[in-house]
Amino acid sequence: MPLVTTGELVTRAALTGSAVAAFNVITLEHVEAVIAGAESADAPVVLQVSENAVKFRYGRLLPLARAAVAAAERADVPVALHLDHVQSDDLLRQAPGVGFSSVMYDAARLPYAANLDATRAAADWAHGQGLWIEAELGQVGGKDGRPPLDAHAPGARTDPDQARDFVARTEVDALAVAIGSVHAMTTRTATLDQGLLKRLSAALTVPLVLHGSSGVPDDALVAAVAGGIGKVNVGTALNAAMTAAIREFLATHPEAVDSRKYLSVGREAMAREVTRIIGVLSRNAD
Repeated sequence: MPLVTTGELVTRAALTGSAVAAFNVITLEHVEAVIAGAESADAPVVLQVSENAVKFRYGRLLPLARAAVAAAERADVPVALHLDHVQSDDLLRQAPGVGFSSVMYDAARLPYAANLDATRAAADWAHGQGLWIEAELGQVGGKDGRPPLDAHAPGARTDPDQARDFVARTEVDALAVAIGSVHAMTTRTATLDQGLLKRLSAALTVPLVLHGSSGVPDDALVAAVAGGIGKVNVGTALNAAMTAAIREFLATHPEAVDSRKYLSVGREAMAREVTRIIGVLSRNAD
């Protein structure tokens, strides 16, 4: 079916009390696994291509983007394409016209005022291109000249008052909030500040996004969706599933040299994880 937009999927999820699952893809096997897993769950999904993934692909966005679009157009469920954690303005400007309906502009490494200015400029440009834009706050409070704190460093928390000011002044469509999750976790031991999430949800009218969700236990994810999270980003969990499956296959088949044999096993493992995570995020659905 034709590509849908990320904004449409997030809005639709909010109406049912669920959240959109957004999975970071690196290879064609990731793309196929995410779509297969979403089809198994009979649910829409977002394919995300990060700036780091583009760097891995020799700095070229188009090959992976075209593969994702081709796969999405043949999917039996709605699929959107999102450009994730973009710090390069040059990469941002490659998003229109190749299938992306949304972008996450990441200036969270900058002090608050600089983040605000850069994100406002990015949002103005993105909206002019018809793109839905997500942003992120990387500082706790950001007052008194304190240096930037990565949004997913241990202890990082988004201040509700600052978040309200940031969204109003940048006019972004969604905000990734720091409430206790950490990028690249391989254990599901993160503790989310559900009370802070409640305050953020009350302070803001735009959808809230949870990054670093691979390290969050299922029950905490369910509570976060109930508390106002509308989009849940997952990356490491897929890589962990793929790697574990391939390691097991190669350990039991040391003679294997045909990459299709072990890549198919890894792809199937990722698809199962996609189906499982979508099920977790749908527990609150009407």
